[in-house]
Amino acid sequence: MLGVGVVRTPADADIGMRLVGIERGIEEWIDRFSPELVAVERVFSQHNVRTVMGTAQASAVAMLCASRRGIPVALHTPSEVKAAVTGSGRADKAQVGTMVTRLLRLAEPPKPADAADALALAICHIWRAPPRTASSRPSPPRTASRKRPPGTRPQ
Repeated sequence: MLGVGVVRTPADADIGMRLVGIERGIEEWIDRFSPELVAVERVFSQHNVRTVMGTAQASAVAMLCASRRGIPVALHTPSEVKAAVTGSGRADKAQVGTMVTRLLRLAEPPKPADAADALALAICHIWRAPPRTASSRPSPPRTASRKRPPGTRPQ
């Protein structure tokens, strides 16, 4: 793990300025860590439309920042993330934090809880991502070839 953080904006700020703040925070992280991929939580329907809208807007900013730089984006649902790290798609934040702490062998759960959620998302993606294609994997190190006597074939 290279790092984890949470972008915060003032709750009373104008939505446009909050999104700009989120964009700046994400851009700083991308500049600092140069990720090969960005995993984003897929927004799902909740009873609280205001929460869904805020989450969707922040997710869109993350996808935009990554896509603008040509960085692939993967989406995972909250229940998929919870199931990946705890075994239950209905786990609460405390259970997710506990399992992230265990899986990453941390001394204590990441704070705030949103940081543990971000790490859980990364863990979920690593475990559930499709295998990388041969062309995207690093080449194996070359080894010195042994000379064979003329007229023989490798076994």
